[in-house]
Amino acid sequence: MALLDRLKRGLTRTREVLNTPVDDLVRGRRPLDPHDLESVEEALLAADMGVAAVGEAMETLRARSGQIAAGGAEAMRQALIEEVQRALERPAPAVAEEARPRVVFLVGVNGAGKTTTIGKLAHGARAAGRSVLVVAADTFRAAAAEQLEVWARRSGAGFHRGAEGADPAAVLTDGLRTARAQSVDLVLVDTAGRLHTKSNLMAELHKMTRVASREVPGAPHETLLVLDATVGGNGLAQAREFRQSAGVTGLVLTKLDGTAKGGIAVAVVRELNLPIRYVGVGEGLDDLLPFDARAFAESLFAA
Repeated sequence: MALLDRLKRGLTRTREVLNTPVDDLVRGRRPLDPHDLESVEEALLAADMGVAAVGEAMETLRARSGQIAAGGAEAMRQALIEEVQRALERPAPAVAEEARPRVVFLVGVNGAGKTTTIGKLAHGARAAGRSVLVVAADTFRAAAAEQLEVWARRSGAGFHRGAEGADPAAVLTDGLRTARAQSVDLVLVDTAGRLHTKSNLMAELHKMTRVASREVPGAPHETLLVLDATVGGNGLAQAREFRQSAGVTGLVLTKLDGTAKGGIAVAVVRELNLPIRYVGVGEGLDDLLPFDARAFAESLFAA
């Protein structure tokens, strides 16, 4: 499936919320009045796009109301696509391509989808001919390493773990030394997600960052925050904590296929000023897609 088709499939529930008022909105060739726009505004808010972003979108629609009325529902869709694309576009972080191994941390609360995201990233890298080592540095959550090992095996990646309850920084140190000795291309690091012990978690992440940079120059080369799209606006509170303390460089938005709140992507990017790097649209190994702002926007408002 092409990227746009797969995004459309994954965003079906959100699109149903957004498109009904768009289809019902345009009534004749006249400027749209405030009552005409209320249903669109309500739909954007229902999709969890965020009050500020919705306010900006509505200002754009009001300013272009004559053009939209003349062009019908398709003109409305195109105006919304352009507004969402603008809101979502952020430059991806610069990555030293020569870094070997390239070290990527995955952070986020338990249940957001870190483990499955790591498996999918590993699968994509392996399919591209790169060697991968997965490091299980979440040593406190029961069965975390076992679940990660299953995904590593499915993707054809190497796997490194320590004893249950071991110091995560020590596990990471051993894993990075193994990766260097084996000339691995990519190291994916699973981290703990215990927000209820926030201060300890953040101190642990700082320590792991120091360890990584000591073992591999410039590491971690990327730190991806994994957010569950189904939690909607609640994900913003989680994201703020990690944004402040974990050196996050990009976002992964998971479970978009299971929510009508896909607009949270706009709210998160606006709030954190971070690029979305990948979106998860299913459970399969191939269901993690590189993020494209235009394709995402078109998928939200496709006819």
